Amino acid sequence: MPLSHISLRAGKPDSYRQAICDSLYRALRDALDVPEDDQFMIITEHEGANFRYGAAFGIARSDDLVFIQITVFNTRTSDQKKALFRQIAELLGQSPGIRPEDVFVTLTESAKENWSVGHGLAQFA
Repeated sequence: MPLSHISLRAGKPDSYRQAICDSLYRALRDALDVPEDDQFMIITEHEGANFRYGAAFGIARSDDLVFIQITVFNTRTSDQKKALFRQIAELLGQSPGIRPEDVFVTLTESAKENWSVGHGLAQFA
């Protein structure tokens, strides 16, 4: 039940944004065994003045940088997380063609009882 927030600079076409969602969903399914149709993604676009980044860790980023924040249950192994990061960069490279240097991913874990996915219920508690 991942919840993904995707942030990028404004101006990309709908097909580009859709390709990001499709590639991210495929990576989540492959690396974390996310069930089919378990897609909860939000894309936020930012004007250049509101989208800042640097060359931290010696990585030469470009204006095509994409920030991806994923919140998941705290049930995944380190190997699954590493596989997810690799697969996201690989698949975004294939479609829509984002350089690996421009893929910035954070993973936040939350206990299952901290989720309500509708009806005001704690479905996983």
